[in-house]
Amino acid sequence: MGKRTRIVLYALSLVTMLAMVTLIIFSHGRQSGAPAKDALSETDISSTEEPVQIPEAEESEETEAADGQNRIQNDTEQEEADIADDTTLIFAGDVLFANAFKSNYDAGGIEKVIEPQLLQELQDADIFMVNNEFPFSNRGEPMEDKQFTFCCDPKYVKALNEMGVDIVSLANNHTLDYGRDALSDTFTTLDGAGILYAGAGETKERAYELQIIEKNGKKFGFLAASRVVPESNWKVEERTPGMLTAYDDTKLVQLIKEARSGCDFLSVYIHWGVEYDAYPQDYQTKIATDCFNAGADLILGAHTHCLQGISYISGKPVFYSLGNFVFGQNIDKTAAVKVQVSSDGTVSYGLLPVYAAGGTTKLMDTNSASTLYQYMTQISDGVTIGADGKIN
Repeated sequence: MGKRTRIVLYALSLVTMLAMVTLIIFSHGRQSGAPAKDALSETDISSTEEPVQIPEAEESEETEAADGQNRIQNDTEQEEADIADDTTLIFAGDVLFANAFKSNYDAGGIEKVIEPQLLQELQDADIFMVNNEFPFSNRGEPMEDKQFTFCCDPKYVKALNEMGVDIVSLANNHTLDYGRDALSDTFTTLDGAGILYAGAGETKERAYELQIIEKNGKKFGFLAASRVVPESNWKVEERTPGMLTAYDDTKLVQLIKEARSGCDFLSVYIHWGVEYDAYPQDYQTKIATDCFNAGADLILGAHTHCLQGISYISGKPVFYSLGNFVFGQNIDKTAAVKVQVSSDGTVSYGLLPVYAAGGTTKLMDTNSASTLYQYMTQISDGVTIGADGKIN
């Protein structure tokens, strides 16, 4: 046997041995369940075996459902938080604590003055403001030659607390009915009750002072002035104590400009107009325009003892007169203004339809409210009131 032949046979024997070893290893791997590693076997498995991932899929669906529920819950909680951050302000018109009030209050407390449903609405508001059309005092004498003069024992100030009143305007034509001592007593009485007052003071500085109430992270500012006084010496510039007046609105405009940087939302309450006239005078519109140009956000009026219309000036509303609120035995129709200021600064307005019978102020029923809204739409300028009282 030649050398070349022996080399070939030797090589063939090595190849045969390697093939047998490879076959043994491969067979052992199959029997022990180890998966084949070639591309074909992977393709065969993926195409013919059922995926063993159903539990994982179910878990994924449950996780997604849970995540969805969490998102809904978080959104709901955020909406509720946003609502909670909204601030509700209510403004009502003339309030007089005289014969009808005293009779009802003495007989049945505050719920004989304000019926429970309306009372709850007022108490729930973050801020409630009225025009206080009288002094609190047991001193002084009624002003001579004045047809109507009002005064009330300071003990009845608790009724304002029970109504939920936070702030009053004292800039009106009855604040000094019983003289300056009685007005000083009024300041003391309101201070003792924790009720703010705007538009009058022992000094000019106090009469001019911006009143601020902080709610839900915002500062709400309030100013008040009167365009109706029986004598010029009621003006705080002429004699103290006295009040801020607006026959010339220069001072009021200056105060609004100064107040603008100190609050987020500024309301100005003005005593003006002609009694029992449902339409504003030209001077009311001029003063309102001046106030808005100076930076006021909202203007409210009183004095006419009846409702006047609403108009928007530079995109902001003026409620020319809110009429009476607690005043005598009967009020045919009146309204309070409900203001909603959201956390992002968005503001909406609506009316609370009100009347009084037997000295008790009440919310109207649906039919009466609808009639009131139609009336207010009629006497307003470019404003409609929806069936829910919302102002559009």
